[in-house]
Amino acid sequence: MKQRILAVAQGVLIALVVLSGAIAMPILFRPFYYWHIAPLRLPELVELTVLEIKIAYNEVMNYCIGLTDSFSAGSLPFSDAGAEHFSDVRKLFVLDLRALVLSTILLIGMRAVFRKEKLRLLDHTPGFWGAVGLGISISTVGALAALDFNKAFKVFHKLFFPGKNNWLFDPQTDPVILMLPDEFFRNCAILIFAVILLSCIGLLLWDRHIRHRK
Repeated sequence: MKQRILAVAQGVLIALVVLSGAIAMPILFRPFYYWHIAPLRLPELVELTVLEIKIAYNEVMNYCIGLTDSFSAGSLPFSDAGAEHFSDVRKLFVLDLRALVLSTILLIGMRAVFRKEKLRLLDHTPGFWGAVGLGISISTVGALAALDFNKAFKVFHKLFFPGKNNWLFDPQTDPVILMLPDEFFRNCAILIFAVILLSCIGLLLWDRHIRHRK
């Protein structure tokens, strides 16, 4: 019974590390955004140079991940409502990064403490169950989002920003939205789903390797 509980706990931690880590990819890996600047013709849309766009994006992201205390977007103006939305985004980004750090520490600690115990559930490793649970969940969400990304985008905002509509930016007062087009957010979602699915496949292959070796 103890091993089953530990196996389930470890599986949940593995799933949480993979999920939070995948979400952190487009947040922390800024070249991913830079690669979109030319293809999406952002300098023409925002009427800024490539360097000015990078500076504006970096300032926005520095605020959103907690590196700075006040919101700014380079040379772009913004409204109070726009800054308030990014304050809400900041809470979610910081929460994800903290979840990634905490779950990673707990997972490493659990593996260190129970390294001599072969944790299994129905003859499968905890990673297998974490991959199955997360893989099924994310595939379902991904399939629904692929059917209508715009609708999924709106549902996401209504779920995570309940009762608010400050995420509906007016380009006249918040031109920062022009440098963050829907195509970029769609590609962020694709990156997150791809990282999760590849991680799940890796966990399933590792489970297969362990079982065959056994």
